[in-house]
Amino acid sequence: MKLQISFDVTDLEFALSTAKQVENFCDTIEIGAVLIHKYGIQAIEQFQKELPEKTILADTKILDRGKMIAGVFAQAKVNWITVMAGAGNNVIHSVCTTAHDSGVKVMLDLLDAESPGQSALEAKNLGIDSIIFHSPHDEQDEMLFLDDWEIVSGNTDLPIFISAKIKRENVEKIISLKPEGLVIGTSIVTSENPAQEAQFFYNLLNK
Repeated sequence: MKLQISFDVTDLEFALSTAKQVENFCDTIEIGAVLIHKYGIQAIEQFQKELPEKTILADTKILDRGKMIAGVFAQAKVNWITVMAGAGNNVIHSVCTTAHDSGVKVMLDLLDAESPGQSALEAKNLGIDSIIFHSPHDEQDEMLFLDDWEIVSGNTDLPIFISAKIKRENVEKIISLKPEGLVIGTSIVTSENPAQEAQFFYNLLNK
C-alpha cells in the first residue's frame, strides 16, 4: 500500500524543509492546491529542485480549461496532476490526453462527483490513471464518506487512494478497506516530528 504525503500549507519554505525530512518515508509528495494557488509553478520548481528523485503530484483540481492547464503543468514536468469529477467528461478526457502526451498521469478527484459510482465507472474510458476518494476538509464527520466506498470500488479496477483526516486512531479502519494507498497531510506535516510520524505510517502500510 502506498503513502502519499500532502502539503496543504501556505508556507513554501516550511513545506520544502518538511518534505526533505519525510521523503524517505513516502512514495509520492503532493503539492497541495493551497501552495499552487499562492506560489504557482514556482512551488513545483522548488519541490523538484529539492527532491529531484521523488514522484511529485500537483493537486491542480482542474475544473475548466483542461487542455490548457494540463499543458502548463506538463511543461513543468510533474509526474501527476488531478482533475475534478465534476468537470465533466469532455474536460476530463482533454486533461488526460494532454497529460499523457507528455508522460504525466492523471488522478480523478471524486470530491465534487454528483454520482461517485458513475464517475468511477467512466474514469478508465476517459483516460484516468487512478482515483482519489475523500471527504471535504471541513466535513465534521470525517469518516462518513466511507459509506460510499463499495459503490466506488465496485465500479472500477483503477487504483483508488483514500484521503481523509487520517491519523493513528483511525488508520487501521481505512487500511482494512484495502485501497491502493493513503493520502495523509496534517497529521504528518504539522506533527512535532514529521519524519517519525511519516515513518510510522509508511511502515504500517508496508508491513
